[in-house]
Amino acid sequence: MAGRYFDEWAVGDRIVHEIRRTVTETDNLLFSTMTHNPQPLHIDAEAARASEFGRIVVNGTFTFALMIGLSVSDTTLGTLVANLGYDKLVMPHPVFIGDTMRAETRVDAIRESRSRPMAGIVTFEHTLINQRDEIVCKCLRSALMHKSPA
Repeated sequence: MAGRYFDEWAVGDRIVHEIRRTVTETDNLLFSTMTHNPQPLHIDAEAARASEFGRIVVNGTFTFALMIGLSVSDTTLGTLVANLGYDKLVMPHPVFIGDTMRAETRVDAIRESRSRPMAGIVTFEHTLINQRDEIVCKCLRSALMHKSPA
């Protein structure tokens, strides 16, 4: 699968990404330790059990990264110049070990690049949803995209 070029997108385009991913204890533990995040909610089962959640909560930055990763093959794979930024990141529900995630993307905005005539900026709204149909993460991603080769 390859991403689309700048000129192949239109505002309102929607993609339901086919790849789904079940979050494992290993995912959460490795990500938390690799990023030096000692939050007990993520790595200490006893502390998490005593919390309002009653169990380990998956590291939110892993959740965010998974959402973006699930979208790449259908959006920017091979057509991206650079990610310019992420905005309006929200996590309205927690993710737990064993939850299965799916992602959806909608094109929020498109504009020509002022400095690069062979590229443009696409703003994607990414949404990550669990198996209970709860939105667990959402954000806007601004991506500088190549235009189709001439």
